[in-house]
This record gives sequence, structure tokens and C-alpha cells, in this order.
Amino acid sequence: MKINYKKLWIELINRDIKKSDLKKLTGLSAGTITKLNKNEPVSITVLLSICEALQCDIGDICSAVSDGNVTDDN
Repeated sequence: MKINYKKLWIELINRDIKKSDLKKLTGLSAGTITKLNKNEPVSITVLLSICEALQCDIGDICSAVSDGNVTDDN
């Protein structure tokens, strides 16, 4: 499974919030914003700080998606 932050970017667009504004609201580093842009994993603390700033649930900003590597145990 991989993480996808597409919901976060849609939420920011809907609220007319720029990524730089999100950085200011949450105090996140530029490196963390880059990780989010690349759909790389970030800590739960980061996700919760975004949720607090946006007053939303964690499921509103990210989702787990299959990476296509399904294994068969049989």
C-alpha cells in the first residue's frame, strides 16, 4: 500500500489555500511539503497538524492506495 495526498490538494483548492499558506498555518518545513507533493510517507504528527489547521479528519486529506503488488499466499 502507498499513501496518496490528492485529497489534501483538492481540499486546499476548495478552500483557496496555497501550499505556502499551509506551510505557515502548520509550521511544516519545506522538506515535509516536498514529501507530501511526492506522495511520500510523513509522520502521523504531520497529518494531525494539517487536520487541526484545516479542521478536518485525516481521511479528508489522504488515502491508502494499492501499489499493485498483490501477493498470493497459496
